[in-house]
Amino acid sequence: MAHSALATPRATIAVLKRHGLATKKSLGQHFLVDDNTVGRILSLARLAGTERVLEVGPGIGTLTVALCDAAGSVVAVERDTDLLGVLAETTAGCPNLTVINADALQVDSADLVSADGPPVALVANLPYAVAATLVLRVFESMPTIASATVMVQAEVADRMAASPGTKDYGSYSVKLALRARPAGRFNVSPGCFLPPPRVESAVLRLERFDDGPGPVEVRHASRAADAAFAQRRKTIRNSLSSALGAPPASVEDALRDAGIEPGVRAETLPVEAFIELGSKLHAQGLLP
Repeated sequence: MAHSALATPRATIAVLKRHGLATKKSLGQHFLVDDNTVGRILSLARLAGTERVLEVGPGIGTLTVALCDAAGSVVAVERDTDLLGVLAETTAGCPNLTVINADALQVDSADLVSADGPPVALVANLPYAVAATLVLRVFESMPTIASATVMVQAEVADRMAASPGTKDYGSYSVKLALRARPAGRFNVSPGCFLPPPRVESAVLRLERFDDGPGPVEVRHASRAADAAFAQRRKTIRNSLSSALGAPPASVEDALRDAGIEPGVRAETLPVEAFIELGSKLHAQGLLP
């Protein structure tokens, strides 16, 4: 049984032709044309069938129609006004769908709420140009979102799930790890899209921490990570001193208070170390 009747090259091309459209490179549009991948996304999302789901970048509705069958309701945010008419046609049989024409990076989360409440899961084939920024923003500003199952560029998925000591681990990895943890992944080949992207793709599931650090700790740790990785080839003492405009001696005191050797590099530190470091830098007046 097909998850989405739109998830084939023939069906996608037919829809685009009917509406006189082509893919837009400026919006990073690559339409999913593999139904098996749609099914794997749904499996990884682990929807209960009653929740409200947020989708960003629904395109022609390929994943959308499958989500409407699998969830209680769906709110889809689409930036491209040319696709609104397409979505109206392809999702005509989805009474539990709301489509919002907006930039997902600027949409007001209050607009995503319906009678059945706010969205509790993000499930989307994201526009690759904004994927990393969007996922972090969702976990930062939408506390009701408990999980995100997202198709992104494979190297972005690597950054999202990176461990200390690896080349992909950086301030972004730390800031996301302060809020959520990776909980499943599979790779998707370029041939599953129309047109095929020039990069490898991956679907990653992230789950919010129920008992993570508080908002003040997260804010301080995030700022500490940005400063620590500002010049990642330098020692953490020198990078912090330069980024914060602070005397090296003061930075060194904060590092030692946090139990961190001043001569190490930021990429070697676990997330927990940045929580402690952010607290100590704030206590020294080096972080606002």
